[in-house]
Amino acid sequence: MRDLWAVLARRRDYRLVLGAGLVSLTGDWLLRTGLAFHVYVLTGSTLSSGGLLLASFVPTVVLGSFAGVFADRWDRRRTMIVLNLLNAAVLLPLFAVRDGRTIGIAYAVVLAQSCLQQFFTPAEQALIPALIEPRQLMTANALNSQIRDVARLVGAALGGVLTAAGGLSLLATADAATFVVATVLLQRVRHRSERTAYRTRTAAKTVQPGAAVRRLAAEWRDGLRLCATGGAMRLLFAFGLVTQVGEGLMSTLFAPFVSTELGGSARVYGLIVSSQAVGGIVGGLVAAALGSRLRAAAMWGVGSVLFGLVDLTLFCYPLVSDSLVPAFVCMILVGVPGAFTVAGSMTVLQHLTHDASRGRVLGALGAAEGAAVLLGITTAGLLGDRLGTIPLLALQALGYLAGGLVVLTHHPLLTAPPPSVPAPETPPARTGAGTAGGVTGVAG
Repeated sequence: MRDLWAVLARRRDYRLVLGAGLVSLTGDWLLRTGLAFHVYVLTGSTLSSGGLLLASFVPTVVLGSFAGVFADRWDRRRTMIVLNLLNAAVLLPLFAVRDGRTIGIAYAVVLAQSCLQQFFTPAEQALIPALIEPRQLMTANALNSQIRDVARLVGAALGGVLTAAGGLSLLATADAATFVVATVLLQRVRHRSERTAYRTRTAAKTVQPGAAVRRLAAEWRDGLRLCATGGAMRLLFAFGLVTQVGEGLMSTLFAPFVSTELGGSARVYGLIVSSQAVGGIVGGLVAAALGSRLRAAAMWGVGSVLFGLVDLTLFCYPLVSDSLVPAFVCMILVGVPGAFTVAGSMTVLQHLTHDASRGRVLGALGAAEGAAVLLGITTAGLLGDRLGTIPLLALQALGYLAGGLVVLTHHPLLTAPPPSVPAPETPPARTGAGTAGGVTGVAG
């Protein structure tokens, strides 16, 4: 707990960023929950509800890696402030949604917010290492993971209440207010991104005719290449792809699993899903408390193995029992290794990247993971009825289990010291091997 206190009490800027994230994420869950319900009420169509999911995922694949480039170019604090204000502004059209004929406005708002989120996420994740000491990084990442679960619990509950009380207009107002509060907190952050020689040269070249587009394309390719530079980065990239295909399977098939295999109602489904956040909150606290005592790779690998084992138990126990109790127990338990996995893997990634190139790596990885989720959703839709929910969901669990074992067996590769060389003074080359764009290439 000493590490946890040191981060929260002594790192003012990080505390403000964490608080801003908690407020805005609560608003995200508030709107997500209430909007999904409201759209179904207005249209009576599950296809219309599915359209919201599609509108939120497409920008991740299309914009994710490009957005990461700008997280490296712009001052990250200022970027987060502007994006929060834009998020509040794009909610205004929701006041015009009255019936099924105007439901397209809701899709447009979700699409716009998802596009903005692609710029916000890499900026936030790349900013965190600059606000704390390196030894506190895993504690900070664990706290970031924890607030997501807190926001999920509070925001989802409030979303239902506000939808019943005031409909879509009240939801939009409440969500916009969270973005304004988050902006106020971020404005109090004192840290400013350093304008490195790399960023200065990039800015100078983009004033030339046509240079901006060429530079953007070059930096986008650089981000993709960095994800495959060195054994450690390739392992991170592969782990993300495999596990996110599994998350796509999970998001599509878990409701049918609860209904057909557990015999649960919609109410039971909601309670089981929300119970994972309880474990996530506890897991975030434990991971934060152990942050400086465990190596990031060890926390990542152990967390992933335990996550896979608990999920495998959850998906297979209906073969021998029809009780709902194990489902609740497993969903609570899985939140703890889930927090370990997120904190450990993010810390490893941050240690493997330089500040000047961290945004584009995060963006490229996020885009690839978004595509993997869509692949998982498609696979579940095509094979779910043929193979059944249990075999496909078991694959999701096995993906985490196998990924964790690979991480643990490659422990020396992932625990190499963070790169100490400075960010490049010139724009990264378009071709090359070894060290590129500030990411240390580790022989794989």
